Amino acid sequence: MNYWLVKSEPDAYSWTQFLKEGKTAWTGVRNFQARNHLRAMKRGDAVLFYHSVSEQQMVGVARVEREHYPDPASGPSERKGDWSCVDLTAEKTLARPVTLESIKADPLLRQMALVKQSRLSVTPLTKAQFQWILQLAGTKTK
Repeated sequence: MNYWLVKSEPDAYSWTQFLKEGKTAWTGVRNFQARNHLRAMKRGDAVLFYHSVSEQQMVGVARVEREHYPDPASGPSERKGDWSCVDLTAEKTLARPVTLESIKADPLLRQMALVKQSRLSVTPLTKAQFQWILQLAGTKTK
């Protein structure tokens, strides 16, 4: 299993909206490195959901439901096949959000791509980082 982080501005697509829908296609990623991360995701991989910009905190856990496929949100000016998306299923809200401030202060977590490559909307996590965030959040998963 692999571990990932996806970011969304809460005003654009919030964890609350994702929970309500239960499942979503993670579309609209227009960065080649983030796209490659989407293409590396496998069914069953664990995903942390991060509210960017206004909140800057981890808020939930999701799973990859469907591996990458062509992004239906690609526009007519984009080359067919350049962009991919995955389907994610909402799993659980973190008992306590984990803030960017606490991530930057933590020796293990400050190495995350979220800190080092803050513009990427999809990034990998190590198993240790994923588990530590869950521990900080007081959250257990399956």
